[in-house]
Amino acid sequence: MSFNDFGAATAWGEPEQQSGDIVKDAIRKERILKEIAAAQGDLQALVARVHSVQSDVNQLISENSTLQMYIDNLTMQMAKRK
Repeated sequence: MSFNDFGAATAWGEPEQQSGDIVKDAIRKERILKEIAAAQGDLQALVARVHSVQSDVNQLISENSTLQMYIDNLTMQMAKRK
C-alpha cells in the first residue's frame, strides 16, 4: 500500500475533469477500483491482527491475575509462619 501520491488526489466531493476519452476513463476507474480493493484487503489484515493482539492481551491479563493470586497466597502463608 502506498500513500506517495496521497496529496495529489483531488479533494473529496470535488469532481475531476472529464478527459472525454472513454478508454482512459475506464482504465482510470479500473485502477481506482484495484486500489480500493487493495486498501480493503490491507484493512482486513489489520483488523485480523488487532483481534489477534487483543486475544493475546486478554490471555496475558488472565495469566497475570492468576500469578498475582499465587503471589498473594504465598505472601499470606509466609506472614502466618512468622
